[in-house]
Amino acid sequence: MTSQASQPSAIILAAGKGTRMKSDLPKVVHPVGGRPMVCAVVDACLAAGCKRIVAIVGYKQEQVREALKDYDIEFAVQEPQYGTGHAVQCSEEIFRAAGYPGDTFVLCGDGPLIRLATLENVLKRHREKHASATLATAVLDDATGYGRIWRGTDGRFKAIVEQKNCTPEQLAIREVNPSYYCFNTADLFRSLKSVTRNPVSGEYYLTDTLSLLLNEGRTVEVIEAVPPEDVLSINTLEDLAKVDAIYRSRPAIGKANLTGAAR
Repeated sequence: MTSQASQPSAIILAAGKGTRMKSDLPKVVHPVGGRPMVCAVVDACLAAGCKRIVAIVGYKQEQVREALKDYDIEFAVQEPQYGTGHAVQCSEEIFRAAGYPGDTFVLCGDGPLIRLATLENVLKRHREKHASATLATAVLDDATGYGRIWRGTDGRFKAIVEQKNCTPEQLAIREVNPSYYCFNTADLFRSLKSVTRNPVSGEYYLTDTLSLLLNEGRTVEVIEAVPPEDVLSINTLEDLAKVDAIYRSRPAIGKANLTGAAR
């Protein structure tokens, strides 16, 4: 647990529909462990000592707000939805009013297998290296569909390369980006102002901030900290059932009975 003076913040991306779930529910409201999956992400952030948590909502936002009604968190609305970079930018007014404090996790609300230890390891590396951004990675036997972590010959992070843009050599990379980030808050929002819309998708990507920060000479750290099991995507009801079974098999810590989770 971090001291109050150095408590991080968190932004949880929870605005999407999840079109392949064959349901009208917002994706993050689908149940894992008997409650909306986004609750597990909030619990992990609280356990990591986060003082301010902002959920980005959009599609059927009233259902996401209802799912999180027992938590002392704030909401920002992303409407319309123009990608992950745009989603984070929708919370800027909240952080500007607070003076862009300290460090901020950026996490996806559909990742209920997140572990407290992962957040602790990311934050520790981030602060030890005085980084502008730190991302946790995972190494998978099958990296199909994930953005690859491209490192230089010195082992330092160079870029995240989406699968469709990979060279044959990059396709062989097994280290991937599961979307666990920690940013210096001021650097995050400053760099987002320079992110341009992707010409193919029309979206603004959060990952573009990493290359922008590197180009400024800032430190971007990478830590292999996410167990492969935790990276399981929930895109179908079958995926949901698999993740639910894993979640239920774990010890109770980090679940609804976590001390201080709802307040």
